[in-house]
Amino acid sequence: MALHPEFPLEVIHLNHAGIGPWPLRAAAAAERFARENTRLGSRRYPHWLAVEQRLRERLARLIGAADPADIALVKNTSEALSVVAHGLDWRDGEEVVLARQEFPSNRIVWESLAGTHGVRVRAVDLAAATTPEEALLAAFGPRTRLLAVSAVQYADGLRMDLERLGRACRERGIVFCIDAIQALGAVPCDAQAVHADVVAADGHKWMLGPEGLGVLWVRPELRERLRLHQYGWHMVAHAGDFDRADWTPSPDARRFEPGSPNLLGAHVLEASLSLLEETGIDRIHAAVAQRITRLDAALRTLGMEIVTPASAARRAGILTFRPPEGDPDALYHHLARADVLCARRAGGIRFSPHFHTPLEHLDEAVAQVQRWMVRL
Repeated sequence: MALHPEFPLEVIHLNHAGIGPWPLRAAAAAERFARENTRLGSRRYPHWLAVEQRLRERLARLIGAADPADIALVKNTSEALSVVAHGLDWRDGEEVVLARQEFPSNRIVWESLAGTHGVRVRAVDLAAATTPEEALLAAFGPRTRLLAVSAVQYADGLRMDLERLGRACRERGIVFCIDAIQALGAVPCDAQAVHADVVAADGHKWMLGPEGLGVLWVRPELRERLRLHQYGWHMVAHAGDFDRADWTPSPDARRFEPGSPNLLGAHVLEASLSLLEETGIDRIHAAVAQRITRLDAALRTLGMEIVTPASAARRAGILTFRPPEGDPDALYHHLARADVLCARRAGGIRFSPHFHTPLEHLDEAVAQVQRWMVRL
């Protein structure tokens, strides 16, 4: 079996939509950082900051941002969305439109505005119209202030037409906020091309990085209008001048980073993104699509109900399916005992391979599904 040289996995990892494995270079970066701390203390701190700057540059290229200075490094998607949700100057009765199927991170943060700002959340069933975009756009009204949507839905893998949604938002003056955690690192993304105002994501899924470090990009014109709720030495314009009595927020995205940076996480994520860049996002997208197509065909042969939309344009790296009979939870536990890492979603099983996943691992996962069916 031909394992990718960066991923000497001892399990069948089909859970990149949950938590992705680190490549060897990311583990090596963490080890180097630890050794430097142990032997030299903070002597190489300027070098560590250079790594962090490279990370911002890689993230800017991955997102399609014009300037690395527009990239804020945050703890996770929830923090990023909270910066936006509680930074906007809301008026009582204004509305947020989102999908009923959203992951809690992209729902709870907006629902939290009801008590303090009088904001109403309109949760839309994406299956209630010819296309999911039509369902969302039909919910727009005169009080709609923001559309919150995942680039790819976490449960069934539905990939949204972001350009259509973004164009409609821009025409109406509605803030377009994208949770890109299930897209960045798996499919091409371009914040400016889709007219995004906000892009947020964690690094621990398709970007193959650690938990605890994510990205927030806010269109510069909107960034300056967001009210700040976190303050500290790192988010000011003159962050290195500790004796300065007066201060103003940094004019760039660092204004959203109040305290000391997560440099260990930055070393790991920067290394992981270097692999994605070397591979190329178009090649990654093609490899992921090939694996999803292979799984789809094999599972359909077994009679599985495929929950993920069939159109290639509607897919990213997720394939969710349900067995024609039997308990999906029992199938999940069977797969777990066989060291097939996956997830229970949408009343079925979610497989999410990446570009490096050996095709033989896909075949073995399908074979395990078949073994479970035979035992029913």
